[in-house]
Amino acid sequence: MTPAPKDVTISREDGVAIITISRPDKKNALTGAMYDAMTAVLSQSQNETAIGAVVITGTDGVFTAGNDINDFLAYRDDMSASPGLRFIKALARFEKPMVAAVDGLAIGIGTTMLLHCDLVYASPSAVLKIPFVDLGLTPEGASSVLLPRRCGMARASELLLLGEAISAERAERFGLVNAIVPAAELREHAVAKAKELSMKPQKALAATRRMLRGDPAELTLVMDKEGQEFATRLTMPEARAAFLAFVNKDKPA
Repeated sequence: MTPAPKDVTISREDGVAIITISRPDKKNALTGAMYDAMTAVLSQSQNETAIGAVVITGTDGVFTAGNDINDFLAYRDDMSASPGLRFIKALARFEKPMVAAVDGLAIGIGTTMLLHCDLVYASPSAVLKIPFVDLGLTPEGASSVLLPRRCGMARASELLLLGEAISAERAERFGLVNAIVPAAELREHAVAKAKELSMKPQKALAATRRMLRGDPAELTLVMDKEGQEFATRLTMPEARAAFLAFVNKDKPA
C-alpha cells in the first residue's frame, strides 16, 4: 500500500486493513494529507482481493477532533477538490464492509463518517458532536440526509442544530452505535467483527450492502450540494470569527 503520513498508520490483520488516526498532540484532528492517505487506503483495499473489510480507529483515547481548524482558516480553493470531500465520497462509494472503533472524541466529520460505516463500536467514554452551526458552517458528508434517516428528524435536528455532545449511551439509543465495548477491548472487538465480515461469502455480502445502502450516486449529489453551501460559509465573517476564537481560546489575552 502507498505510504501514509506519520499521522495515519496502516496495518493489515487477516484480511482486514486497519486505518489508525494518530495525531495525539492535536487530538487526531484531520489534515488534507491525512484525508488523502485514508482515501488511498480505501482505493487500494477496494481493488485488493486479499482485503475483505476495513477498520477505522483512533489513538490515545481519541477517535478524531474533526477537521483541523487551521485548514479551514487557510481555505481558498474549490470545495469540490478538497481532500475531506474526496475522503467522505470514497466512504460512500466503498464496496466492502467498514467498521469503526470510536474511543473518546468524535467531532464533526469524526461523527459524520460513522454514518457511512456498516458497524460502529464505541467505548463508554466516546463523545459524538456535530458543531457545524456553532462554527458558522453547515452539514457535510450527506449528514443532512443520513441523520434523519438513521435517527429521525427530531434527533437529527438536535444533533445538527443544537450541536450538543452526546454520550456513547445516547449514541447507541440514537442508532449511531451498534454496541458499547470497554476501551481496553474496543480495537480488538472491532477488528474481530471486521474479520468475521471478511470471511463471509463476498458476493452475497456485497449485494446485501448495496440493498441496505442504496445508490451511492444519490449521496454524492447530496455531498456536492452540501459542499457548495459549506464552501460559501467558510469565507463568511461569522465562520472566520468562530475559527479564530477556537484557535485562540487557549492563548493568553
